[in-house]
Amino acid sequence: MKTIKEILEEKLDRGFANYVNHEFQDYGLRLCQQLEDIRHRSLYIKLAKDAPRNLLEKAKEFALGYNKPKSKGKIFMWKLKELMKETLAKTSQP
Repeated sequence: MKTIKEILEEKLDRGFANYVNHEFQDYGLRLCQQLEDIRHRSLYIKLAKDAPRNLLEKAKEFALGYNKPKSKGKIFMWKLKELMKETLAKTSQP
């Protein structure tokens, strides 16, 4: 049985759940919450829709494991950009 505090915390964490209709929206919202960058939630939803999921996961793990970042979102975006460059370079090689 859950306490009232636990129930309220779940409700607060899922504040945008009423607007989620697709899986990628849920993933984007979870990503922005984990990176503590709620302000740019639409960007994370767009990335969840268009970018390869394995690259998003690698960039997220890197950002969450980074030592004392000022902004986890900036670290995430930088790493995602680097990973995208690497995959593009690998696919364009003959």
